[in-house]
Amino acid sequence: MAKVTVVGAGNVGATCANVLAHENLVNQVVLLDIQGDLARGKALDSWQQAAIDDYSTRLLGTEDYAETANSDIVVITAGIPRKPGMSRDDLISTNAKIVRSVTQSILQHSPNPILIIVSNPLDVMTYAAYKTSGLPANQVFGMAGILDTARFRAFLASALDISPRDIQAMLLGGHGDTMVPLPRFTTVAGIPVTDLIDAPELDAIIQRTKVGGGELVKLMGTSAWYAPGAAAAQMVTTILKNEKRIFPCCAWLEGQYGLKDIFLGVPVKLGKKGIEETIELKLNQDELQLLKDSAEHVRDVMKVYDDMTF
Repeated sequence: MAKVTVVGAGNVGATCANVLAHENLVNQVVLLDIQGDLARGKALDSWQQAAIDDYSTRLLGTEDYAETANSDIVVITAGIPRKPGMSRDDLISTNAKIVRSVTQSILQHSPNPILIIVSNPLDVMTYAAYKTSGLPANQVFGMAGILDTARFRAFLASALDISPRDIQAMLLGGHGDTMVPLPRFTTVAGIPVTDLIDAPELDAIIQRTKVGGGELVKLMGTSAWYAPGAAAAQMVTTILKNEKRIFPCCAWLEGQYGLKDIFLGVPVKLGKKGIEETIELKLNQDELQLLKDSAEHVRDVMKVYDDMTF
């Protein structure tokens, strides 16, 4: 049976581990944190929840990377959270060192895992893990698009007074203010969303989606965790079940959309091998320009990482 490790027992990591436990797909999820007692406490709390919510998966809380040995999938959420007034880019120096260290420690005990990155700034942290690990690009990718499209769907569902389950949405680009929601690829039970909501309201929802993370930071004083944790868990579930679902993920591009050597949010097929296909949508000129603008912003942040000395 597959083994899953979640690194970081903060709000996002603990939520991811708890959602995975509810899926009953593995016997145990390892929750690792430098604060071992925090990880052990949250693992124990989740195990006590099992009798109430009717699942059997145990969480093992630890600070010892040896406990993660032979993990098939590792979700990396470790890093400092964003604070009010702080952009994702401000996080790069501290979190790059953390993600590099975590990746190196994981690979000492698990030689060939799939790495799912959640740490911010997402696109460049995925790049950091990829460069550090030396793993194939299909095994290293980031969780961003599922969260961003979930926010988009939630806002649309509220505006239309319907269930978000009936909304299919697509979103490309970097995780942040330059993301590219695509109304042309967004439907409600198969109906184009542009048939159900007028252009000014739809544009307002798109703008709210772009700053969705920042809105929550202002409200709570820290980054979100329920939706991000659940989004990462959904990716793990899809891989474990080999469902081959299509999700927007932060993936390494090698010429798709006219872009190369960059991690950017695009639709991919997820299966047991990780990214099994990168899907290239037929974008119009306006959409493609927005994607290229987003890519330039991501490249600027990647250059900051490339210029750092470790």
